[in-house]
Amino acid sequence: MLIVDGTHLEGGGQILRLAVALSAISTTPVTVTRIRQNRPNPGLAPQHIAAVRAVAGACEAECTGLHPGSGEIVFAPGRLRQADLQIDPGTAGSIPLILQAWLPVALHAGGSITVTGGTEVAWSPTIDYVDCVLAPVLRRAGASIEITVLERGYYPRGGGRVHVRVEPARPGPIAIPEEEDGGCGLVSCSADLPGHVVERQAAAARDLIGSDLGLTCAAALDPRGGGTSTGSSITVWSGAKGAVALGKRGLPAEEVGRTAARALIEECRSPGETDVHLADQLLVYLACYGGEYSTHTLSMHAKTACWLLAEFGYRVRCRENDIVEFSA
Repeated sequence: MLIVDGTHLEGGGQILRLAVALSAISTTPVTVTRIRQNRPNPGLAPQHIAAVRAVAGACEAECTGLHPGSGEIVFAPGRLRQADLQIDPGTAGSIPLILQAWLPVALHAGGSITVTGGTEVAWSPTIDYVDCVLAPVLRRAGASIEITVLERGYYPRGGGRVHVRVEPARPGPIAIPEEEDGGCGLVSCSADLPGHVVERQAAAARDLIGSDLGLTCAAALDPRGGGTSTGSSITVWSGAKGAVALGKRGLPAEEVGRTAARALIEECRSPGETDVHLADQLLVYLACYGGEYSTHTLSMHAKTACWLLAEFGYRVRCRENDIVEFSA
């Protein structure tokens, strides 16, 4: 039984999600202790429980300690299996973070999942970032991932629904091709707001990216009506670098678009092949399938992932000079 200290380094939900994913993949039972102990609301929240249940459903795991506020869980994986899962944390918890735990496991045996919650929430990638920045890297390596946004969901009401289907595959090494420097796109979306909101977000982002980077952004607009929640968001990307911004009451739609654009411009002007957030999200796939890529900063999330991968016996090399290079 591997014991993982949930307060180490980043000390948040990332440790729990990655620990159970690696437990399932390596068939190593794990106990995660002191879960989120240093957070304002320590222990398990509903979205963390949902992530563990998603992984458990993909490997017939036995779990103890899965209740709100719990500071410790035991996760004993069974065999990886192709399963069709329905996961609902009952809150506006981040759907992308639940998928972050499930997807590395599902790639081994295939399966599908329908998750309810928030498609775009603070402190999390948007579902469009998952589909348009993370997933393309995995698809080029040989993964088959199909993501369908059934409903958009925003904090505090949630109500978003996403269906993901994965075919069993053995992807090749993770790599970012040189031509990835081309191609720029954005998704501007909303729920229960006037249609001009997504148009204004998109136009402001496209104008700023065009003037600063000289790139022409292909825009997809996704205004939704009649859902549970109200909100807007935008995801922008160029190759394997992306950025997001969320709307909020009183903030002009143009500023939402410009916020995402400014973050992307900063990433594109920084060295490395991926943005700093994608760099840490790819580490579990790098450990499983090999490859290499680079970014500009060694984030605390990346340090935490490298530490936890080593605890499970996966070696990822990290060279930090003027640029941060990961390889396996």
